[in-house]
Amino acid sequence: MPRFPLIAALLALAVTPAHAYIGPGAGLGAIAVTLALLLGAVLLVVGFLWYPLKRMLRGRNGAAKTPAAGDDADR
Repeated sequence: MPRFPLIAALLALAVTPAHAYIGPGAGLGAIAVTLALLLGAVLLVVGFLWYPLKRMLRGRNGAAKTPAAGDDADR
């Protein structure tokens, strides 16, 4: 019987807690980075899916050739 799995199991059971501490600055930084990544993913979907779909639907519906006064989608 190989000894490695037995030794690995015993070492895994003998692990002690790390007692890690994340200070307020690092914690808020980690939260900010997580939110920025999520917002970036949402904007990626909007940029690659929504605007081309909007332009395609506008062209198919026969909308006016000039954009509305406050519309920045064609810039």
